[in-house]
Amino acid sequence: QVQLVESGGGLVQAGDSLRLSCAASGRYFSSYAMGWFRRAPGKEREFVATINWSGGITRYADSVKGRFTISRDNARNTVYLQMNSLKPEDTAAYYCAAGPYSGSYNPSTYTDWGQGTQVTVSS
Repeated sequence: QVQLVESGGGLVQAGDSLRLSCAASGRYFSSYAMGWFRRAPGKEREFVATINWSGGITRYADSVKGRFTISRDNARNTVYLQMNSLKPEDTAAYYCAAGPYSGSYNPSTYTDWGQGTQVTVSS
């Protein structure tokens, strides 16, 4: 089990960038696959990106491909989401999650979740 705390959200304008961080505590962080999900008001939770334990395999939702980059630093027990060219439709609460399966888009395969950080993009 890991405890996850997201940070880095905020209010930005369309076209701006943000970097979200997710700090993990607990043992064996480096053995977990990590994912970012988001939930906009009135919508279901949506997959954003995932990275395997080593950082060598990443996957993205089509809606963010080419704009967002997921990365991790196992020495710092942290996973990042660099978000560039933000759009108003990226407005959501962003959550990081840890799980045992690399490459999963399915939130039910992730066992530990953070509390989320809000990202608001104005037009």
